[in-house]
Amino acid sequence: MNALPHLFSPLQLGELELSNRIVMAPMTRNRADADGVPGALMVEYYARRADCGLIVAEGAWPSRNGQAYCRQPGIATEAQIAGWRQVTGAVHARGGRIVLQIMHAGRIGSRLIKGNDAETVSASALRASGEVFTDNHGMQSFDTPRALSTEEVGQVVQEHRQAALNARAAGFDGVELHCTSGYLPMQFMCSGTNLRTDCYGGSVANRVRFAVECLQAMSDAIGPGRVGVRFNPGNTYNDTRDADSAATHAELARQAAGLDLAYAHVMRSPVAEIDAFDLARASFGERLILNDGFDASTAEAALADGQGVAVSFARHFIGNPDLVHRLRAGLPLARFDRRTLYTPGAAGYTDYPEAEGVSA
Repeated sequence: MNALPHLFSPLQLGELELSNRIVMAPMTRNRADADGVPGALMVEYYARRADCGLIVAEGAWPSRNGQAYCRQPGIATEAQIAGWRQVTGAVHARGGRIVLQIMHAGRIGSRLIKGNDAETVSASALRASGEVFTDNHGMQSFDTPRALSTEEVGQVVQEHRQAALNARAAGFDGVELHCTSGYLPMQFMCSGTNLRTDCYGGSVANRVRFAVECLQAMSDAIGPGRVGVRFNPGNTYNDTRDADSAATHAELARQAAGLDLAYAHVMRSPVAEIDAFDLARASFGERLILNDGFDASTAEAALADGQGVAVSFARHFIGNPDLVHRLRAGLPLARFDRRTLYTPGAAGYTDYPEAEGVSA
């Protein structure tokens, strides 16, 4: 008898057919090459995890201006599309499904990473506190961004549309818009980072407009049944503050749900007073992928209770390429090495072994 009947039942999310309800959450791992092109290591990494219901691949930049980190993959050039095509082909060959998270970092980043042919832009010209690692210059302060003009905001929306088309050309089954962790959509959403006076600033409806327009453009390009959105009420990562995060995210959820997207990928709120899952359910109903802090038993219980229809795991997938097998068999989970989360090379990336008796 299956001890986790809900986790291991199939699921249809829009146009996405999942063989089970275990989702691999997007995780920045910095293993692309200097030009943001995925290589053989990334092919192996994702292919070994293809037995989960859905992989949400790490945040990829839609344009050079949107890059945040060294060795972060992009989805803007022909070489990047070709590199990702090797990844998606390997995942599909093992029966998996994979979507790409589209991540424009906005003010989070440095020209020492992106190069002098790119610039740092945001909703407003406010520099984020904190630093970012650069391969050649160590830790550096974030750039001070230039505020996008109203016309330029529309151009960035079109970059997201093209990124969705590029993702499909690369073989992805769909895309997910990254609306958390202090990146560009959240910089527009939050009152502390958006001082605009045009149609993208001021009221909460205006502040979520950029994210919703990106979702609309991506949906128009590849179909709403292949588009998801990820958000996290109460998140303040990368120096992002909002006067009323619950209200802002409720408005985002309300407008995004009207686009008939495949799913909302919702992270548990770090703020005790905000129930992120309840907030999202009010607009999205059952179309929720729940994230943050779940193990096998709590994930099964959440699905049985109707809190969502799938659960995503992040950290557990790092040291356990065979996580799905381990959950099904009730095997202990391996720990991962934090020191190698973002370092180049195979160490801490493709060298974690499967449980005994499981082939790579």
